[in-house]
Order: sequence, then C-alpha cells, then structure tokens
Amino acid sequence: MKLGIAMFPADFAIRPDELAVAVEERGFESLFLPEHTHLPATERTRAEVGELPAHFSHTYDLFVALTYAAAATRSLMVGTGIALVAQRDPIVTAKALASLDVLSGGRVLFGVGAGWINEEIANHGTDPARRWSVLTERVKAMREIWEKDIAEFHGDHVRFGPLWSWPKPHRPSGPPVLVGGSGPRAADRVLDFGDEWMPHAGLPVAELADRITKLREAAYEAGRTDEVPVTVFGTAPDAAHLAQLQEIGVNRAVLYAPPTDAETVRRFLDEIAPLVSTFQD
Repeated sequence: MKLGIAMFPADFAIRPDELAVAVEERGFESLFLPEHTHLPATERTRAEVGELPAHFSHTYDLFVALTYAAAATRSLMVGTGIALVAQRDPIVTAKALASLDVLSGGRVLFGVGAGWINEEIANHGTDPARRWSVLTERVKAMREIWEKDIAEFHGDHVRFGPLWSWPKPHRPSGPPVLVGGSGPRAADRVLDFGDEWMPHAGLPVAELADRITKLREAAYEAGRTDEVPVTVFGTAPDAAHLAQLQEIGVNRAVLYAPPTDAETVRRFLDEIAPLVSTFQD
C-alpha cells in the first residue's frame, strides 16, 4: 500500500517546493494539495459552514503550487486532492493538467470533487444543486481534449465546437482521475468517468471493505480488466488502522500534514516516516 501526504498549500505555511522535497526525501509516494479559490466573507457562508481555519482562504493557486512541487522533485507523484472541477473552466483546466503531466514526466494524479461550500460554488456561476452533473461533463470534456487531436463536446453544461489544444498529457488517456466522495453514487461516478475511487477517511472499515468489493465487481461486469484502485484520503497516521486498510485492499492511504511552518512540518514527517517502510510497496 502506497502512502501519500496532503497539506493545504497556505501562503503562511512551508512552501510547496520545500514540502515536496521533504515528502520525497522521506520515501512517501505522493503529495496531494487541496484547493479553495476563495472563502466567501458573508454571514450566509459563516452560518452554513462555521468559522473555518485560515488556510481555507490562504491557499496558493493549485496548479502553481503543484508545478513548484513537481519541479523540485524527481519521482514524487503530485496530485490534486481535490480539484474543485465544478468551479473550473474545463478547457483551461485540461491544458493546465496536460502541461503539468508533460513537464513532470507523467507524475500527476487528478483527484476531483464537487465542493461543499455552496456560496463558493455559486460565485463561479455553478448551481450548487447541480455541481456533480457539471463536474461529470467537465471531466468528460477534458478527456476529449486530452485524447483527440480535434476535440468537441456538446452537453447540458459544457458545449464547445471542434478545437485544437496542446500539449497532450504524458499518458495518452491523461492523468488518472480519482473520484472523491463517499456518497451512495460514488461507485457509479467512478465507473462513469473515473479511474480510481478516493473516499475520505471516516467510513467504518467493514463498510469500506464491502463498498470496495462491490465497486470492483461492478467494474468487472462493466468490462474493466484492471482492478479499480482505491485511495483513502485523510486517514490517521495509525499503524493498526493502516494495516486494516491494507488488508481490505486499499491501494493508497493519504495522511494530512499540518499547514504550518517548515520546521514543524518536517518534524511531523519525521515522526510518521517509519510507516513508509512498514506499508509502502
């Protein structure tokens, strides 16, 4: 089972390139960065989500931060954990991901999610109630751009005529799409437009095991020949729990690092680094 690190790339925390080097030096397989374009400064959002930590509104741009991380490392996988695709233009995002995938030598993991702060989503012109249908079409449209020399897409939310867009990703089908979420439709979304499932930590192990089994059975019945990989995002750095995840077939576990100063983050990574030799393939 691979081990990854996630951290909000806040402007007051360790730099993304320094973080990536520290993660790679300690043997972790991947680094995932979350994103929020902004945090609405309104009573409506405050009433909906409460007082959120400062790092929600202080994150660097996701792809700028990932580019710094990729440029500073050689083998580390760099991932969006998650990209809020319902808030992103698909043509621009397809180019950003393809560029990063080419420049990093195919080291990009594309974790996707629909977001959960309604006013943030709405500020981008997306109806929060339709965010998953918007995300679905945008990911499919991006795949068209990646895979075809002349791409076009005609859906309910995404519409564009024939276009050229290069570079194409390092991998012909594009970076693997890791579908976030643990809701009842998560498996359907993985089978529809994803390559992997990335539930957030918190599901009971028995329930997670059952859902992994059902997802992989459904994938086999749908004609997939590979076993759908599963990444559990935000799990605790607890050896006993990680052993349970490994036992039920989880392929990657991602541990959160605190978004704080470089010394504190490096000390945290040192404390959990022994887990790499225990669990990583």
